[in-house]
Amino acid sequence: MMRAGLLMDIGVRLAALLLAAWIGARWLSEPIRRLARAARALGDDIEGPPLPEDGSTECREASRLFNQMQSRIREQLNERDRLVAAVSHDLRTPLTRLRLRAENLADPERKRQFSQDISEMDNMIRTTLDFLSGAADAEAMVQLDVAALLESMADDLREAGHEVTVQGTAEPLRAQALALRRCVSNLVENAIRYGGAADIRLSDCNEALQIAVHDRGPGMPEDELEKVMAPFYRLEASRQLDCAGVGLGLSIAQDIARRHGGELKLRNGEAGGLVATLRLPRPSKNGACAGAMRLGNSFLRLPK
Repeated sequence: MMRAGLLMDIGVRLAALLLAAWIGARWLSEPIRRLARAARALGDDIEGPPLPEDGSTECREASRLFNQMQSRIREQLNERDRLVAAVSHDLRTPLTRLRLRAENLADPERKRQFSQDISEMDNMIRTTLDFLSGAADAEAMVQLDVAALLESMADDLREAGHEVTVQGTAEPLRAQALALRRCVSNLVENAIRYGGAADIRLSDCNEALQIAVHDRGPGMPEDELEKVMAPFYRLEASRQLDCAGVGLGLSIAQDIARRHGGELKLRNGEAGGLVATLRLPRPSKNGACAGAMRLGNSFLRLPK
């Protein structure tokens, strides 16, 4: 009996000691976990509140340095926005003067050529500055009907004359509406520019919504599939095209995909052409995939 009582006493003491050690470890590690949560959230909201500088000496020092880093990043972003705004104004002012002077040209053909070049320059400037400033970062997340978004693109761009087919259905997704529209538009415009046409296929599964844009072009070398995602990178063949851009369309699309927690992948299609696949994660839901179930195609039309 004495031996059993002794063992029970030792067991109780050991359990109490382990519980106290666990509680103490949790208490000591809480500032570190709080710092980890703040670091994860920093990319989503640079304007978040500073960390409380409490806990042990080491934790207070780590929190203080984190707050200083957040403040410096915020100052740098604000300075970037001011610089981009100033550059935008300085670049657009002479373009506006050129546009007004082009309107006074007597030769209709020269007037058309000047206007086309000015519009292309204005579009390049806008695209570059938007990329540098990250203009869409502050857009609110909303419950978005992706299929309706594509239909609205069809309504807005119907008169441009480029054939793009859309297949599939999708349930609403929480996303930034304008940013997602721009992401898909960039992919479709690339498909039109380099592949002659585009086929968009929606596939909605338990884990993610997938938008695949197929073109009808020759595809691209396998070693270029990752490189073309880099800002300002263009294939040599694209440099010869009059309609070539500045090499930011895919970079912007990839940035928007990452902002939604998703990814953008390029691959060559089995039957030819290039396939750009945008994958946007969603919470798990019951039911099988719902994609490419609608037999009738919708037609989108993109601006020239």
